[in-house]
Amino acid sequence: MNLADVELPDGRHLDHYLIRQRPVALGTAVNEKNEVLLLWRHRFIPDSWGWEIAAGVVEDGEDLEAAAAREMLEETGWRPVGPMHHLLTVEPSNGLSDARHHVYWAEGADYVGHPADDFESERREWVPLKEVPELVARGEVRASNAAAALLLLHHMRLG
Repeated sequence: MNLADVELPDGRHLDHYLIRQRPVALGTAVNEKNEVLLLWRHRFIPDSWGWEIAAGVVEDGEDLEAAAAREMLEETGWRPVGPMHHLLTVEPSNGLSDARHHVYWAEGADYVGHPADDFESERREWVPLKEVPELVARGEVRASNAAAALLLLHHMRLG
């Protein structure tokens, strides 16, 4: 964490903490039954469980779409079918961090095998998009990037 000298629009200065982070790519798929591929995982910092989209840091020189597809395969064991489509880019903590999370999705996926990074989640499931608003409302989708992406996919596919 860094302490930055921030100049406000009116010219005043203040010290503000700042976390610099590399870009993150998220990847999922929606199948012909309008189910979305998600991970059920535990996050140790807030000590909470929730549905998330496969995600990880974009490697130096890596294309965002390729990073999203790679993370999806590594964490779920499913490879996207066809091209990944950019859904949205969010800044999950823009008052503290310069992080940008880029969410991609595909129209379907092929099962390749047990995920290489199976430690990332307790299970991987195809969850009906129609359940997304209720999952978010119940707090079962806690990550802001996943909540925004899933609600947008719900709207696009079912709205």
